[in-house]
Amino acid sequence: MIVVSNVPVAFIYRMGGCIGINRSRSGGINGSLENVSRPNSGSTRKNHPLCHETIRWKSDVPLTEGQLRSKRDEFWDTAPAFEGRKEIWDALRAAAVAAESLDFMLAQAILDGANISVPNGFLTECYDELGTRYQVPVYCLSYPINIVKEDNGRESPVETTEPREGGQEIVLKLRLSSNCQDVKLPLYTSDTIGMAKKKLESQEGLEPSRQRWFFGGKLLGDKLRIEEAKIAPGFVVQVIVNAEPISRVES
Repeated sequence: MIVVSNVPVAFIYRMGGCIGINRSRSGGINGSLENVSRPNSGSTRKNHPLCHETIRWKSDVPLTEGQLRSKRDEFWDTAPAFEGRKEIWDALRAAAVAAESLDFMLAQAILDGANISVPNGFLTECYDELGTRYQVPVYCLSYPINIVKEDNGRESPVETTEPREGGQEIVLKLRLSSNCQDVKLPLYTSDTIGMAKKKLESQEGLEPSRQRWFFGGKLLGDKLRIEEAKIAPGFVVQVIVNAEPISRVES
């Protein structure tokens, strides 16, 4: 947790992220909705060691652990497509995972190896050696204080929803990013995406929290029913399979 004695610390929160952190000391953190800014080669910045602290924040809408993981994966997967260098984003992602596991030594080594400077000591604002600014949302760095814990061994309400009567049996063609192979999954049109993920887990051994379904370039939410997704016969649903959490490296 961030503990600053005799220094006012103010957090401004929005859904799923920390918009800004104001600190009175020199080089305070100032976040924004923008992820990357244009290089500013004319300025020099000090590189502060990564702070061994956890940012505390609260989500406007309580998130489950699975929803938070999906939100994080969506950010990391899409950030390189807009601006900035992919290798820097990859390094920041690895550093964030290490820091959240409290392996700050590994996180610092990753930052140093990629020549990433952290002027304020937090990954919310970083710069590469070219001066390009990278901003990582707080939800990628720590859990909110109002996280909704999911009971182990119990399915979520979305996954246990019974299919509505009258559902038609269909077979969806899914393309898995993990092996670039197509699989066929028997479903009912009244099934929700959450229920379909559970069925795919039974068939392919992929945990629902690691699956993100896309059709027509849009993310399919767990509460959406197959019939509502309007998936045309013969079309392929893209299933992005996220890598399993990286285990903490023992020192």
